[in-house]
Amino acid sequence: MSMITATAWVPRGYAANFPLRDNVDDQELSRISKLAKLRLDDAREGLENVQGKQEGQEDDENETASEAEEEGVVLPTSNGDVDDDLKEYDLEHYDSDAVDENGEPMAMFGNTKSLVYHESNADDPYITLHENDDEDEEREELQVLSTDNMIVAAKIEDEVAHLEIYVYEDAADNLYVHHDIMLPAIPLCVEWLDVPVGRAAEDQSSKGNTIAVGTFDPDIEIWDLDTVDAMFPNVILGQGGEASKDADLAKKKKRRKKSKKVNDDYHVDAILSLAANRNHRTLLASASADKTVKLWDLNTANCAKSYSYHTDKVCSIAWHLKETTVLLSGSYDRTVVAADLRAPDAKVPRWGVESDVETVRWDPHDPNFFFVTTENGIIHYHDLRTIPSSPATSKPVWTLQAHDQSVSSFDVNPIIPGFLATGSTDKEVKLWNVQSSGPSMVVSRNLGVGKVFSTTFGPDAEVGFRLAVAGSKGTMQVWDTSTNAAVRSAFAGRVAPVEGEVKERLVGVNDDSTDSEDEPEDVNGEHEMQEDGAEGDDWDSMEDV
Repeated sequence: MSMITATAWVPRGYAANFPLRDNVDDQELSRISKLAKLRLDDAREGLENVQGKQEGQEDDENETASEAEEEGVVLPTSNGDVDDDLKEYDLEHYDSDAVDENGEPMAMFGNTKSLVYHESNADDPYITLHENDDEDEEREELQVLSTDNMIVAAKIEDEVAHLEIYVYEDAADNLYVHHDIMLPAIPLCVEWLDVPVGRAAEDQSSKGNTIAVGTFDPDIEIWDLDTVDAMFPNVILGQGGEASKDADLAKKKKRRKKSKKVNDDYHVDAILSLAANRNHRTLLASASADKTVKLWDLNTANCAKSYSYHTDKVCSIAWHLKETTVLLSGSYDRTVVAADLRAPDAKVPRWGVESDVETVRWDPHDPNFFFVTTENGIIHYHDLRTIPSSPATSKPVWTLQAHDQSVSSFDVNPIIPGFLATGSTDKEVKLWNVQSSGPSMVVSRNLGVGKVFSTTFGPDAEVGFRLAVAGSKGTMQVWDTSTNAAVRSAFAGRVAPVEGEVKERLVGVNDDSTDSEDEPEDVNGEHEMQEDGAEGDDWDSMEDV
């Protein structure tokens, strides 16, 4: 099994030009030891529970054997009898070292006294590849240019959860995996942060490059994307992070079972959505299956406030772009709430939809409006200033039946007004143009990623038309939508004019196991699509209508 559940772009200029290997000092080693001990205690506790059950089963088997012996039933041969039969092979000493005629052990290299050695490898004439050469080559391989974008993908592969950090070179149409980060549980959401979380020596106002990850576990892990081969996250938000702060407190809490009761300090169920506040950079909001929304202070790694606006799982949240304390949240209770988190006890405006909410997004080009996508494949476009008396009386500005199945992914282009992308479990990716008369479909594609779980537009003007798409097949594709004829026609004023024939481009990671005859790719993993969309029945465009 392999799938990508969520993706996040890193804007240009935030990634370090030369990411560093994880350098563990005494303080970091102490922190890692505490975290490792806590996880080891969890594993040991689980093992003891399993062993306790097995011992109970063995006791039952012994009682059954005793009863059988009393009734005269012949018992099976004991292990002692079997051991007696194997004594002739002397298996206890099969791996002992052989000895020579003098009784000395015989080693693989017996005569080493005459070997010449040098205190430094630089003095050895037979060593021609020096360490500095390897370091320079490795440094060059890890280099990230200022014109590159990172894309972070939350991936599950063969039951192993990890983050894959891609580097996208737009000019070269190249996408490759730069490094990866192992995770303790299946990731459900990711959110990029521009603050150096967990670096006590640095000013929190400086520029950072970190990623927050929400998983099936109720903790939020924050990793440094500029560190390669990191063993543990910079910070853990939640009950699991208390081990690195106070080992004694963690031990006390380990004596009693982890509480599943909803509280104001940490989540007790899966993390479904994360939202970083771009104006108040040290604030992070999280939504959980425990029906709460929590606000985290990244300076202290503590929960500042907990909110309970919904009666079912909260699956999506988004900060208002101008009213920086207003948070939009959508839930499986089929309601959407826009709450000012400064007034937790105030009555909040609430809108209703026809089915479970999938995603909520503010319109980045007019923050008075917001989008809601649902499990029934419908997009709702609401005016924040039109507050219904009850959720049942909600009246959106317009609704759109975007897909026949759930709208499992949705994004609004931050660069090009009116440009939307939707993805669905029907495996289709659709692009939309929203005008004053309403939305209209521009093009529909099956990009071969399986059920679509993530569609995200590039964050910079240079990659504004690039769409990262991923899904149930565990593959990432970056679609240059500006090379599609229908998109160029719909957004003619925003697409740079080109001369001659334009081939549609889809950039993915090279896979050596893929048969080139099945899907032609160039040396950069770029899949070229003809402008007329002649790629089979899956390639439907509004031009053909």
